[in-house]
Amino acid sequence: MTVTSPEFVAGLAADASAAGITGFVAAAVISHDGRVLLLRRNPDDYMGGLWEVPSGRVEAGETILDALRRETNEETGLTISQVIGYIGHFDYGNSYGGTTRQFNFAVTVEKTEPIVLTEHDAHQWAQPDKLPEVSDAVRRLLTS
Repeated sequence: MTVTSPEFVAGLAADASAAGITGFVAAAVISHDGRVLLLRRNPDDYMGGLWEVPSGRVEAGETILDALRRETNEETGLTISQVIGYIGHFDYGNSYGGTTRQFNFAVTVEKTEPIVLTEHDAHQWAQPDKLPEVSDAVRRLLTS
């Protein structure tokens, strides 16, 4: 079963729901020339100032992969050309008092520029061994 199959994606959602997860986020790990794309959260946002991979909430009626494509495009202006693999998830407390699960996928994009930010104040292509201020979960994701 491939990571893009409806059965695989539905299984991810079902497992998270069974674990009591209240929010789903889809995240894109975009690599280029040995570096990974990171976006910096606006200072006044929840977890402001932290760097993260492009990601966003899965909306009602949307699959995790639909959200992955939509959020990547909305946050960066980049278009995903291929979902290469599922690289795991991590859970964190959200601003609503519940628990969010972030589903992380390795992807390729049609072009790596221009990057057009709509929700973040900066971007960078970072080497996995020289990451800026990221959460412990993102550090583990990018260095494991």
